[in-house]
Amino acid sequence: MKLLLVAALTFFGAFALAPPAQAATQAVMMEDYAYSPSTLTVHIGDTVTWTNHDQAPHDVTTTSAPVAIKSPMLSTGQSFSYTFKTAGTYSYYCSIHPDMKAQVTVLPAATSAPAVPSAPKVTTQPKQTTAPRSSSAQQQVPVAQQPTSSMSMPAATPTEQQAAPSTGGEVVQASATPTTTTTLDPKLIVAGVAAAIAVLCLLLLGSRREN
Repeated sequence: MKLLLVAALTFFGAFALAPPAQAATQAVMMEDYAYSPSTLTVHIGDTVTWTNHDQAPHDVTTTSAPVAIKSPMLSTGQSFSYTFKTAGTYSYYCSIHPDMKAQVTVLPAATSAPAVPSAPKVTTQPKQTTAPRSSSAQQQVPVAQQPTSSMSMPAATPTEQQAAPSTGGEVVQASATPTTTTTLDPKLIVAGVAAAIAVLCLLLLGSRREN
């Protein structure tokens, strides 16, 4: 809150303390029995210079003004300058030539636009808080390694290797089929011989009939 108040005071103080715009100088010519320009607008602090370009003398005399102005009589080529310090409308004329009339309007002093001051930067260091570890960090917590179930068996001694039968021998014995011997029935042999004899007899009888 205090910082905002300081920034606001600095901002508005820059406008309040802004220096007035640089004073300007305006020129009014006295020629052909007239003031040129006949109307003029300036600001407080500005200066108006009247210069006579006629052969006849002229002056500046206010008829209605916040502050009375009376210049000396100006001959050809002479000038008169006046710096306005009071705002208002100044109506004037030439006291020798009353038809020569003019007017100057004085406005309050103009202030140059100040550069906007930059707001003060406030750097507040954040409170250091211990942020909870992320899940990835929690996952990286080392876990006690469990002992592996596999155990290294001691190497078998030569005597044990010889005693253990090989697996290949067991497979060969399992796949081997026992050989069996078949014997012919004697009755079948006798029947075959009888059939052969009967065929021979038939063949012999047939051959005799043909003869």
